[in-house]
Amino acid sequence: MRTDDFWAVIARATADRPATPAEVAKRAVAELAEHDPEEIVAWGRHLDKVMVASGTEDLWAAANVIHGGCSEEGFDAFRGWLIAHGRDAVARSVKSPDSLANVAVIKAAAETGAVFEAPEVLTIAAEAYRQATGEELPDEDRPKTRPDVADLWDFDDEEEMQRRLPKLSALFLAEPE
Repeated sequence: MRTDDFWAVIARATADRPATPAEVAKRAVAELAEHDPEEIVAWGRHLDKVMVASGTEDLWAAANVIHGGCSEEGFDAFRGWLIAHGRDAVARSVKSPDSLANVAVIKAAAETGAVFEAPEVLTIAAEAYRQATGEELPDEDRPKTRPDVADLWDFDDEEEMQRRLPKLSALFLAEPE
């Protein structure tokens, strides 16, 4: 399975209809479950690659400032939310995490406190494999998909946050008037 094929599954799950990340996951599972088990495994490997590529310190910091804190599982679920919004959303966010400040729902979250998580997107391959075969997805050596917490810069350092993510800091760390 090629990278384009991986993203095509997500694109078809969102095409011509707005969808929540849970609906995207459900549609993607339904499509993948029709594929050969080897293709489902290959799709899962591509998901791992996307998780590795998006497992950056500054993207984690962005999720942290947006959510007012972000655990390892929360960061994974945040990236699931991004994946449900497609290839361009992931690419933009990885290239410039601060660009998330330009996304309307994230801007609104500064007021509403909304949380952006979609852990179900991360289980698409496992669920499709289970539906297709009645068995669990083979447990392969999975890559490390995020930095170690001990190696992160201090996300509570507001000056560093403002330096690295000025737009998100202005939205989420601004003092109330």
